[in-house]
Amino acid sequence: MILYDPPSAAQSIPVVDLEGSFTHAQARSRVADAIHHACRETGFFYVTGHGVPEALVEAQLDWTRRFFDQDRTRKLALSIDRSPCRRGYEGYGSQVLDEGSAADFKESFMIACELAPDHPWVVAGLPMQGPNQWPDALPGFREQMSAWQDEMVRLGRHLMGCLAQSVDLPFDWFADGLGEPQCGVRLLRYPPQPADVEGNLLGAGAHSDWGSITILLQDDLGGLEVRNADGDWIPATPLGGSFVINIGQMMERFTAGIYRANLHRVRNNHAQRARHSVASFFELEPDYRMARAPTCIGDTRDDVPPPTVGEHIEDMARASYGA
Repeated sequence: MILYDPPSAAQSIPVVDLEGSFTHAQARSRVADAIHHACRETGFFYVTGHGVPEALVEAQLDWTRRFFDQDRTRKLALSIDRSPCRRGYEGYGSQVLDEGSAADFKESFMIACELAPDHPWVVAGLPMQGPNQWPDALPGFREQMSAWQDEMVRLGRHLMGCLAQSVDLPFDWFADGLGEPQCGVRLLRYPPQPADVEGNLLGAGAHSDWGSITILLQDDLGGLEVRNADGDWIPATPLGGSFVINIGQMMERFTAGIYRANLHRVRNNHAQRARHSVASFFELEPDYRMARAPTCIGDTRDDVPPPTVGEHIEDMARASYGA
């Protein structure tokens, strides 16, 4: 168990401006260099200039609040327990991200790419592939989630190219895994929590993410904290017009540990307001094997076949949910 203590504000998370990098090679090189430094130091960075319309961002937070404001019975009707691919609603205490700590003090709703029963990945039994669950009482919700997911796929594709370029590989290095990329979108609500609550009760316990890239939209309340290279906890203070980006364990594997899938946690210290955020988990195709980058030298064993993206995330989900 990693006991809670207040974060240090002595250092900050870098900001990477993506402006121009979608169309100009020189701007992409600048972005790749900035991402390289951020991933070696904290594994976290803000992005601005991403091109996601402000109206869509505001609507996403609004629909997130509206979903959680529903009656509990309506939310439980979409329980993740009813889904063969772990999609739907999770109530408080469903997940333990920091082993030994109390269960996470949050509720969430998860969707991913909608796949028909005859899709080859579903037929082949690849883990966590299939249909979403949708609320009947929120007309317009599904359309908003789909529009958001489309934007996250667009941004995720670009960031994967920049990450490849950041370790001196071609921008299109991951093309073989980007035909049908995965994009899980998780709506999150962290209820009000006094700062002096007893025990190591956190909205989300200290953990590193499992996959490749997480794209986080957070409201103005704050609460996300990141452990830097010195072992200090620093706040990821909300920055208007930005997303918080962090890399996960698959990207750390890809760079042979040169980049850090860093520990982070969430604690809503506000006693009157709930915190809302939207985490979009961008992944390569589930059968893509994330081998070590040829430009990265580390202790990764090249004689052992790397796991597929789907296998790794399934293993981590089983550990996190105790199943």
